[in-house]
Amino acid sequence: MTQTVPPPSLPVTWRPQRSRIVAYGFATIVVAGAVVLAVILPPPFSIADRVAMVGLGCLIAAVLYLLGRCRVEADEEGITLVNVLRVHRYTWPEVLAVTLVEGEPWAKIDFADGSTIGAMGIQGSEKERARRQVAELKALIHAHGEAGEPGGFGGPGRSDEPD
Repeated sequence: MTQTVPPPSLPVTWRPQRSRIVAYGFATIVVAGAVVLAVILPPPFSIADRVAMVGLGCLIAAVLYLLGRCRVEADEEGITLVNVLRVHRYTWPEVLAVTLVEGEPWAKIDFADGSTIGAMGIQGSEKERARRQVAELKALIHAHGEAGEPGGFGGPGRSDEPD
């Protein structure tokens, strides 16, 4: 069931809570553990081994940082999707809809060119929070995009049924 909410004031950023805490928490633990392990390694291990251990910990932390930085940002010009490896920027007229299907890991955003991109900044595992975030983004798409304009995408004449 979709909530009807007023569009939030811009700019706005939606981020997952739990996955950020887990990613950044584990990154901290991994780096701290690598440093401690490098300090307490017995003498047969060289300084290069110790540096490599800390380097590996930092590499793992960097991957966890990429997982924790995911977000969806909206401003007057459009939306920015920051996913693990890529940042996508779209203007409001390009954005058609946002959906979050029960059981999906994150929301999906549909675009005028027919493409769909996962918005990892809105995590399906956060249930009620994710539903509220999707409702807010839908309200912004309706207010700023062409989806709510007569004759525009999603307006009269558009059928969601397959041809």
